[in-house]
Amino acid sequence: MGVPVRVWPRAPANNMKDNFYLISDTNKKSLKIKSLIEKKIIHSSIKKSKAVIVIGGDGFMLNALKKFYKFNKPFYGINSGNYGFLMNKFSNNNFIKNMKSLKVIQINPLEMNVITKNNQRKKSIAINEVSVLRQSRQASSVKIFSGKKVLIKKLISDGILVSTPAGSTAYNLSVHGPILNLNSKKLAITPISPFRPRRWKGKIISDKSTIKIKNLNVNKRPISSVADNKEVRNAKIINIKINKKIKFNLLYDRYSSLHKKIKIEQIRKEVSNKV
Repeated sequence: MGVPVRVWPRAPANNMKDNFYLISDTNKKSLKIKSLIEKKIIHSSIKKSKAVIVIGGDGFMLNALKKFYKFNKPFYGINSGNYGFLMNKFSNNNFIKNMKSLKVIQINPLEMNVITKNNQRKKSIAINEVSVLRQSRQASSVKIFSGKKVLIKKLISDGILVSTPAGSTAYNLSVHGPILNLNSKKLAITPISPFRPRRWKGKIISDKSTIKIKNLNVNKRPISSVADNKEVRNAKIINIKINKKIKFNLLYDRYSSLHKKIKIEQIRKEVSNKV
């Protein structure tokens, strides 16, 4: 999922007048940061830009990545939300300095292919996770495959997550899933409130695997499949795999790389488990 960190081409020593495409969320904090940055860069069309600067939270960044990745530009996120796992901390005084020594992290998304109850086919990508959720008061009942191998014959639960390393500290972590190293080449399959088998904690598998989730009772126990924030309801069969053809290049300040953020969360989880 992750590739070795590399240095982004540096800006000229005393010049930050490179072309950037700047997009911002509409909240007060985002707009304030935007007004400060606009004074330091040349705003251009996305096709002519050196990189895309995204101001907002993780959700806003996920939407921007999916919307603009086809332009093959690196993305530099500036956090104006809560934690901002995919983002950088904004410093008005150090902005130019930080932009001269950026690191690039490359990640690949999950590809979700869904066949619905009515045999419609829906396709989407997910940077963090694909979540399969019960759609009614009835718990979901699913069978899970990894390739041709059956991982679990029948899982009754509120749902199931398939998470990338980059997304393993998001929803996956909140349901007690494992935190994956960015370069682990693994995916996490994590149950959400499992009822039967109650002690099944999920599985870590190779990112070369194709995961198939089959709804065992489409009519009585409907489920939805969500790629980050795009939902497909009444799913019958869900196929999930890494799409190696799509690459997202994320830019990070020298001291706030995605690798470092994941390591911090791993340590934090280990400490909390010992308490």
